[in-house]
Amino acid sequence: MFDNVRDDLRATIDEIASAGLLKPERVITTPQRAGIAVAGGTGGTAPGGGAVPDGVAVPGAGAAGGPREVLNFCANNYLGLADHPEVIAAAKEALDRWGFGMASVRFICGTQEVHKELEARLAAFLGQEDTVLYSSCFDANGGVFETLLDDRDAVISDALNHASIIDGIRLCKARRLRYANRDMAELEARLKEASDARRKLIVTDGVFSMDGHVAPLDEICDLADRYGAMVMVDDSHAVGFVGEGGAGTPELFGVRDRVDIITGTLGKALGGASGGYTAARGEICELLRQRSRPYLFSNSLAPVIAAASLRVLDLVSGSGEARERLRANTARFRTRMTEEGFTILPGDHPIVPVMIGDAAEASAMAERLLDRGVYVIGFSYPVVPHGQARIRVQLSAAHSAEDVDRAVEAFVAARG
Repeated sequence: MFDNVRDDLRATIDEIASAGLLKPERVITTPQRAGIAVAGGTGGTAPGGGAVPDGVAVPGAGAAGGPREVLNFCANNYLGLADHPEVIAAAKEALDRWGFGMASVRFICGTQEVHKELEARLAAFLGQEDTVLYSSCFDANGGVFETLLDDRDAVISDALNHASIIDGIRLCKARRLRYANRDMAELEARLKEASDARRKLIVTDGVFSMDGHVAPLDEICDLADRYGAMVMVDDSHAVGFVGEGGAGTPELFGVRDRVDIITGTLGKALGGASGGYTAARGEICELLRQRSRPYLFSNSLAPVIAAASLRVLDLVSGSGEARERLRANTARFRTRMTEEGFTILPGDHPIVPVMIGDAAEASAMAERLLDRGVYVIGFSYPVVPHGQARIRVQLSAAHSAEDVDRAVEAFVAARG
């Protein structure tokens, strides 16, 4: 039967490739950090995980086909904790104490003390009453809406929200309304449209990952209060380094007590492994434990990740030094790129979109940068709108000032 489908699938893959939208997976031969080695030569992994045919070059290959050292400016390793020795030590100790995996879901026999401790620590760190751990933030977003909302309710979503929010909303029967990115007048109009709903939930990214723009949570909470709505924030690109103590965008805007639901990931600033969470009002978390399908039907978070994440929270809470380095690196890169005449979207977030416009040129420039030892990725439609192709640069506390300057110099040299 698959033979009848194979040609159609191959045609679709060819269409993606011909449009310049194929996403190759470069193989890193070192731990995740500021300076990495990228595999080169022939062979390796093709998009989708298959083997690359002999003679087909893997992007980023060196002349001799061996691994090449590059500066990594495209990982979400904001605080440089992915290879932090104390995090690695905590993970090793956890393997001996807690074992490798739970082989079960939480409500059967998949809950250990380390899971409950991490949930309590995250709730306290984020200023919420409770937390529920998930396998990923994608699962956390997938488990909220169907649990809390039905056809009597309305969910009002920012147009640029993450795909996991969009997919999660599709699973519920609530009325779906959308407002233009960070447009408070349009949000208010949608709230008025939903005035007859039993429950109203406004949902937004805290930081929008393609632009690095921050949602105006103070204004959103004001509108929520005025129209009797709850507020949910996916703060994956903020928790750990945004706000005075790194507690994310609700802390930045002073609205931690006015945000009802925070979802996020352990896979970016908080160590970079995997796992996600929903931190929320106590009753919301309790209902999620009883009804949220990704929680009920997915294996527990690996205890080694839970234990290492506790050490990450110690590091994040104990010192602002890494956050200061990240802010300094971000300001240095943004200032120097502007001085060199590049068009970058305004802001102060370590996501820095360098606007190229043409999709083919963005991809070609990313390859030229790799040739100069800087690993970045070009983004184009459908990830971003037509004509707004860009190279998204992500700064890290693990970068040195010299690393930042090398990246700017590589951009100047690679400019078409």
